[in-house]
Amino acid sequence: MRPSVAAALCLALLGATSACVDPSARIASSLEGYGFAPDQSTCVGEHLEKNLSLGQLQQLGRAARAAREGDTTPGRLTAGDFIRVAGQVKDPKVPLEVARAVAGCGIVTAPPAL
Repeated sequence: MRPSVAAALCLALLGATSACVDPSARIASSLEGYGFAPDQSTCVGEHLEKNLSLGQLQQLGRAARAAREGDTTPGRLTAGDFIRVAGQVKDPKVPLEVARAVAGCGIVTAPPAL
């Protein structure tokens, strides 16, 4: 990935104010901040960086920021929350890749309450 694209990715997805060297590491760091385990965060970050375009990652970032506004638990993001946020993106590849990343990285979502 070209450095300018990597910097734009970091700014769009993570709300960073400076360029970053490794977009997947920045994605992972953000996910860790929301409560994901470090190894799972790294796995998801690598998967998303590899399988989504810059535009798709920007859309996911915008959807995630919008979903977090007014959230009563802003420090916690579950795998189910992440998949639901991805579902808000109009590009069908985004929720598919997020779900693949979550499943492939061993992140389990809680079953719906009965």
